[in-house]
Amino acid sequence: MERVEFKVEGMHCSNCALTIDKYLSKQHLQNIKVNFVTGDISFDSTAEINIEAIKTGLKSIGYPVLSSISNSVTAEKKSWTFQSFLKSKIQLLVVSAILTIPLSLHMFGLHLHVLMNPYVQLAFALPIYLIGLSFFGTSAIRSIWKGIPNMNVLITLGSTAAMGYSIYGIVIGRAEEFMFFETAATTITFILLGNVIEDRSVRQTQKALQQLAKSQKVMANMIAFDNNHQEQIFEVENTILRVGDLVLIKTGEQVPMDCKILWGDASVNEAIITGESIPVQKQMKDFLIGGSILESGTLKAQITAVGNETVLSNILKMVLNAQTEKPPIQQMADKISAIFVPVVIAIALITLGVNYWFAHQTFSESLLRSIAVLVISCPCAMGLATPAAIAVGLGRAAKSGVLFKNAKSLENFKNIKQVVFDKTGTLTTGQFELSGFHIVQDGQVPISEDAFKTLSYSLEKYSNHPIANCIKATWKTKDAIPWAKIEEVKGMGIQATDKEGNTYWAGSFKTLEDKSIEDGHNIYIQKNNQFIGWIDVADQIRPEAKEVVDQLHRQGIATILLSGDRAAKCKLVGEALGIQKIIAEQSPSEKLATLDAFIKIAPTAMVGDGINDAPALAKATIGISLSNASHIAIQSAQVVLMNNGLKNLPMSLVLGRKTYETIKENLAWAFSYNIIAIPVAAFGFLGTWGPTYGAMIMALSDVVLALNSLRLFKKNLTK
Repeated sequence: MERVEFKVEGMHCSNCALTIDKYLSKQHLQNIKVNFVTGDISFDSTAEINIEAIKTGLKSIGYPVLSSISNSVTAEKKSWTFQSFLKSKIQLLVVSAILTIPLSLHMFGLHLHVLMNPYVQLAFALPIYLIGLSFFGTSAIRSIWKGIPNMNVLITLGSTAAMGYSIYGIVIGRAEEFMFFETAATTITFILLGNVIEDRSVRQTQKALQQLAKSQKVMANMIAFDNNHQEQIFEVENTILRVGDLVLIKTGEQVPMDCKILWGDASVNEAIITGESIPVQKQMKDFLIGGSILESGTLKAQITAVGNETVLSNILKMVLNAQTEKPPIQQMADKISAIFVPVVIAIALITLGVNYWFAHQTFSESLLRSIAVLVISCPCAMGLATPAAIAVGLGRAAKSGVLFKNAKSLENFKNIKQVVFDKTGTLTTGQFELSGFHIVQDGQVPISEDAFKTLSYSLEKYSNHPIANCIKATWKTKDAIPWAKIEEVKGMGIQATDKEGNTYWAGSFKTLEDKSIEDGHNIYIQKNNQFIGWIDVADQIRPEAKEVVDQLHRQGIATILLSGDRAAKCKLVGEALGIQKIIAEQSPSEKLATLDAFIKIAPTAMVGDGINDAPALAKATIGISLSNASHIAIQSAQVVLMNNGLKNLPMSLVLGRKTYETIKENLAWAFSYNIIAIPVAAFGFLGTWGPTYGAMIMALSDVVLALNSLRLFKKNLTK
């Protein structure tokens, strides 16, 4: 199974996205994702699928595939052509508005005799109608041809009926009785206006991502050496940098790519990544994230990741992927939208017949009501309801340093009733200091202090656990033992075998196999199953942890500490933070079983950072990882807190709930609008200007949804 990704041209709204989704579904493709804001589509492909045929099919319905993202940028920079004019909604709107105004003057009591001439009205209305055909008509015809009728079919039918009826009146010499040119003109103009406003409103949701994207291309000071080994500085675009290149970064400059500090120290603003504006201190061997800003200091650094492998690129990819995910609540709306157009056409025909034959209205009045039904209905609203809210929610989350891998997780946050925390590195800082150690002097395996330190370092250097990192930093040596075999056993520790066949353990009390030894220490060292010493480290509770736990309690969310550490240490941390339930000394499998039991009681979020947390993170209703967690923990989680702490966890839970509320508000508006608007149009309550008012109302309905979604940027996320 291969993942195929395209960028298409011509996707302007949620209706376009729905059309593409329907087309790809008919081709029996799986895991389809469509983002109408960015123009990106993706799906799973097998060897049997003809990709070129898919491209041809997308082009046939009006969405040609661009060979690359750069192609789309180039297209925007091309000189003016008539084809480019026809693709610009704003330009089309300006022309349509200029021509529509004279036709609409009589609506405001301005009756100019010359404008009542049917041929003059035809001259004004025909260009507008042709604009409508070029924009809406082409899409409508293609969608019908492919068996996936979209919203543009309704617009095209309505405006065509009005134009055709008016031209028919001129042909038979009764133009004054059949003159509905302004209906066709105003319908097209107002719907174009709604499209433009919708575009501008929805694209506001991309600001956070746009800032990230812009930050990816800057100038960098590359370090090179001449034939005399003298250092030379060259200014280059960061896009040409490669892993291993050396760069100089000065005060006020942006970090060009992910890198590791080789020399110097600095104060770095990582707000674009973490959402935290307070600068952090960085020194030699620390890593820098591309896009962050040096507020003070000068650094020399080595590039560690470029292009799509950088943190920024992965953030962009993660958020964009999440935006294309369809949460469960959207499924119902999609099903209704799929059958909406044929249903509306049927209602419009029924409206025409009932009004003419049973309500004894004139054919002109009956036709006006039928046209009003066509133009006032709005399946776009149902298609836009969820994506708009999700896009805003994900955008605000990203701006605050919270990344969602899928939209489902954002929606699922509304259901969370309890949060399970790991202890080490999650509730605590994970920045340990070695507080003590002890060597067994009378054991069967005598060992000196230096040998004990070398052995401990040699074992722990293969682990990324915070305690291991502390031991490595404190007892680092060049004389590390070369192991014949070494592995990290989840929830236990590090097991190794040397070249002579001796076996070693550096791990928790569980590795001692019921030996009568005090169990209150962090790391126990063994050789050939003989205990030779222990190591203790001191960890600090995260400064924000207490407030985070208190906020969760105020939200009515239960808190649980679930750790593999000793009971005494877990109790100390749990009681200090006010955590309601403490479960200690859990292996990864026991953590998983315990979490499973919690999930059966209520939807549960799990927050962890270590390799031993990975199974539980994957199992939880929502798995949440810190950005400095182990790679497997980040991969297993659905949400990543980018500020290396818990600060934004309560906000994320509130954001998920308010995003869901916004989706429900949007869907309620979309359904209510159509339930009310269609009968109002069908029964003639909109009066003589029914189609015109219908177009205005329909255009505004999408804007209402977009603006309601944008309110998420301003909502209070503290409660």
